[in-house]
Amino acid sequence: MTREEATQQILDAKRSKGLTFQGIAEAVGLHQICVTAALLGQASLDLVQSGRAANCLGLGPDVAEALQQHPMKGSLSSTVPVDPLIYRFHEITQVYGTTLKALIHEMFGDGIMSAIDFTMEIERVPNPHGDRIKVTYDGKFLPYKKW
Repeated sequence: MTREEATQQILDAKRSKGLTFQGIAEAVGLHQICVTAALLGQASLDLVQSGRAANCLGLGPDVAEALQQHPMKGSLSSTVPVDPLIYRFHEITQVYGTTLKALIHEMFGDGIMSAIDFTMEIERVPNPHGDRIKVTYDGKFLPYKKW
């Protein structure tokens, strides 16, 4: 089974069972962002975690095995995303990327934010003018090595 086929089965089962990513994550025992990334093919789970996910979804060992495969991360179908929500994150980087870079370098020095030693949170913030989306990235600072 390909990773793409597994993802489609996962999404079909999630929909038909009326499950949420949060509910599946609770069954797996990991954060919902980590589990959602794995279910969508952008991360992997270990043997126990993938078994829990497949069991929660009512899917077989072939799906559990696919969830253990190392993914091709960042494998969107186009260079510039066309989905409006994903595109907005691209747009934020296009508009504010240089600002983020300048401020991070000023505050920490020459380096990057890890996307490996990294967590992310998504929150709904009630607002009388329309609810807000709060996204928090928390990545370790990695200074460039001088050699």
